[in-house]
Amino acid sequence: MLGLTALELARLQFAFTMSFHILFPAITIGLASYLAVLELCWLRSARQVYLDLYQFWLKIFSVNFGMGVVSGLVMAYQFGTNWSFFSEFAGSVTGPLLAYEVLTAFFLEAGFLGVMMFGWTRVGPGLHFLATCMVALGTLISATWILASNSWMQTPQGVGIVNGAVVPLDWIAVIFNPSFPYRLLHMSVAAFLCTALFVGATAAWHLLRRNDTIAVRTMLSMAMWMLVIVAPIQAVIGDFHGLNTLAHQPAKIAALEGHWENRGTEALPLILFGLPDMEAETTRYAVAVPRLGSLILTHSWDGQIKGLKQFAKADRPNAAIIFWSFRVMVGLGLAMIALGLWSLLARRGGRLYSARALLRAVLLMGPSGLVALLAGWITTEVGRQPWVVYGLMRTSDAVSAHAAAPLALTLALFVVAYLFVFGVGIAYVLRLARGGPRYFDPGQAYAPGQERQGTPSRPLSAVGEPMPLPGAD
Repeated sequence: MLGLTALELARLQFAFTMSFHILFPAITIGLASYLAVLELCWLRSARQVYLDLYQFWLKIFSVNFGMGVVSGLVMAYQFGTNWSFFSEFAGSVTGPLLAYEVLTAFFLEAGFLGVMMFGWTRVGPGLHFLATCMVALGTLISATWILASNSWMQTPQGVGIVNGAVVPLDWIAVIFNPSFPYRLLHMSVAAFLCTALFVGATAAWHLLRRNDTIAVRTMLSMAMWMLVIVAPIQAVIGDFHGLNTLAHQPAKIAALEGHWENRGTEALPLILFGLPDMEAETTRYAVAVPRLGSLILTHSWDGQIKGLKQFAKADRPNAAIIFWSFRVMVGLGLAMIALGLWSLLARRGGRLYSARALLRAVLLMGPSGLVALLAGWITTEVGRQPWVVYGLMRTSDAVSAHAAAPLALTLALFVVAYLFVFGVGIAYVLRLARGGPRYFDPGQAYAPGQERQGTPSRPLSAVGEPMPLPGAD
């Protein structure tokens, strides 16, 4: 396929499946916490609007949860099929961590999800709220174990090498490796931002089409408050994460900054735009701001970092890729902060729900959280190269002994299957979002086998129903 080697095809296949999978847990983490907040607000205030919003987003959460489980299973199998030497080398660390994720998180989520979806007339409100909280907690625990495993691959510690394989010596050190706290916070907050932007875009879509209800307004208000508060926090977390990366993966920082060499004791400029050339060892057409690189990267006016030329060519990540993926992530993050401030000004002026320019911007920014998440993942994973376990095992030594042809065939099959299956799933989620919140009556109990009228009991039955009149609250 296009002259690619088996190693390149295996990396591309994992990148493709991972790019699909990472979107679903991000929305799942954010929506689970959002549902817990909505149910708590309903229990405390008894306002119908929170209950209606809960039921609306529960359907979307359930479909998204299912797609996340399916896409995650494929990735797990790829460790054995395409990366068998990595599994042989590091399986004693990554295997238990993934098993802990299943035992402590997935079972928790899957068990209480049924109570969330079907327990309104079967358990009390307190127990139902507990189920929602357990699902939300499960999503965060799941992220914790997955990021512990991935962070160990970025900054490994607490292990020894015996007979060519990793042997855990200190599980506390393995789990709480140097990059783990920063990556866990960065990913969790990113999930909340993805959800806030998705929820906000859904509300903006309805308001632009004159579906101006209490539920839609509440959606937009809650989403914009989340954006105002969380987007600046994410910028601060990102800064600390960058300092940690500079300490443990300096080549990655040099590559994403397009920085090749120091000029004596001269302070580093911040290159805003340019074209890193790996062969010529330079960043062409660089547009830079003097001294700003030193200030941001080292928090000093004239601090310096290693340039890429100080690393062997075989140890350099591909600057041409992560230079731009990093800027996409940061640029969208700044746009999120700006959008949050804009919404705050509109709120103070009483125009949050009627400023059509703002609503169009919120709608346009709906996918930006997921795009920034993908850009950040590309920066992190490509920036780790050429190592699969940083400093311990190269990616070229981790790939299974396959020919290029079968990898090309399976990659093509993955592309077709994923675009069809998850394309349909995503289209259905968007269709649910277009339907808007509906009135839900938690008191409509029914006997076993008797259908409840007016409220669908399954997510897939939710779309075809007529919309209620605005102002049902």
